[in-house]
Amino acid sequence: MAADTQVIVVGAGPVGLMLAGELRLGGAQVVVLERRSTPTTESRASTLHARTMEIFDSRGLLLGLGEPPNEPRGHFGGIPMDLTLPSTRPGQWKVPQFRTEQLLQEWAVALGADVRRSWEVLELTDHGDSVEVTAAHPGGTSRVRGAYLVACDGEDSTVRALTGAEFPGQPTGRELLRADVVGVDIPGRRFERLEHGLAVAARNPEGVTRVMVHEFGGTAQPRTAEPEFGEVVDVWKRVVGEDLSSGKPIWVNSFGDANHQLSAYRTGRVLFAGDAAHQQMPIGGQALNLGLQDAVNLGWKLAIQVRHGSADDLLDSYHDERHAVGERVLANIRAQALLLLGGPEVEPLRTLMAELMTAEPTRATLAGMISGLDVRYPVGEGAHPLLGARLPDLAVTTPEGSVSSSTALLRTGRGLLLDFTGDWTASLRLIAEPWADRVSVLSAEWGSGTPPEGTGAVLVRPDGHTAWAESAQAVPLTSALRRWFGPPRHRPEQRHRPEQPSEG
Repeated sequence: MAADTQVIVVGAGPVGLMLAGELRLGGAQVVVLERRSTPTTESRASTLHARTMEIFDSRGLLLGLGEPPNEPRGHFGGIPMDLTLPSTRPGQWKVPQFRTEQLLQEWAVALGADVRRSWEVLELTDHGDSVEVTAAHPGGTSRVRGAYLVACDGEDSTVRALTGAEFPGQPTGRELLRADVVGVDIPGRRFERLEHGLAVAARNPEGVTRVMVHEFGGTAQPRTAEPEFGEVVDVWKRVVGEDLSSGKPIWVNSFGDANHQLSAYRTGRVLFAGDAAHQQMPIGGQALNLGLQDAVNLGWKLAIQVRHGSADDLLDSYHDERHAVGERVLANIRAQALLLLGGPEVEPLRTLMAELMTAEPTRATLAGMISGLDVRYPVGEGAHPLLGARLPDLAVTTPEGSVSSSTALLRTGRGLLLDFTGDWTASLRLIAEPWADRVSVLSAEWGSGTPPEGTGAVLVRPDGHTAWAESAQAVPLTSALRRWFGPPRHRPEQRHRPEQPSEG
């Protein structure tokens, strides 16, 4: 079937817009369908972690955020801890979700994404060679066809319901009430555990106070709508003893400890990202950051698939890589929910965890997990320490002789083949020439510190993770290029292979 577009993205929240921008950066046509008529004005998730900030830098998006507040300290289950790790953007950064969404929409639209608001998906059919949706909009009902569809439509995903995708996990048992309020003057509280419950209160520079409250022993009931502010006032009074009734709510919601994950992030030509793929309590901003990183992992792969016809295993790697990451994050969130919302019975465990977190290996492990800086993908054979890990920001020399950085060069959405010897660039360029439309070959300087042994050359994916490193155990470079960047643009000619760098 002829397609109206190459990729349909359902949902114009931060994850869907991040994906749309990534797809356009890779040259794919994309239509975004969003049932809301206007972007959100709610702060919602307000934390961007170090890895997400690094990714935003690699797409040239940091300038649009201005100078958001940076906080090196975070928490694990309400127990304070330092999140600082080696990174160009360590700690956590406070950006209201509406600003993140606005920034990503401006970026995606500037790149050519077609964002259609007030379009609600009603039906979906996977024809095997294309996907077709029927959507209602102010002008009536229309069909849109694409080569692939990606559901980024949240934890109550319409696409997930239409496809019947398996979404196993645990339902909500406990919940936190949350509200942004003006006109109240109450003490700040950071995960303060009181006799009857948990309370959080933090005032931002604009004078808006965010309150969150959980009453110990309470059982969450299924909700068909967001709670009324009066419910927050009542629970806050019982737990804290303060009266919020004089305040004016800007936004009220609740979130529970439900924990679900799709069995498969891809079914035929339908894929899932963000909360459509996994539902978790949004503790410490991990939910938003996990979803944004899903989008960055998938975008360049799907663009290569629709533009160059790569083998299916490239798209399958999206599930393989991100399902494992999501499973680990959801496990740490379940543990945090127990520490955070459990009553007096969890105090011995909290005391033990607080003591363990003073040990640097434990702190660094938890900080890496929360920030996303520890993500390492199983990209293939070989034991090189850089394989699958994110590449540090490095100095790179362009063919014109100017010096840039690896992060800045990723803004094109291309892969990087970096020569650290200073001698192999011409040979590498010869080997990679059939992929020259997708991969740049450049000389690089490691900078401070010592590179891992055997780091003569590396192949970096558009998401900043290393896909190949020159070593005795490495697969041939041409195999890695084909695996991660699709078929060559023409059949490579039989040429004399240079002795260096080794292709195996």
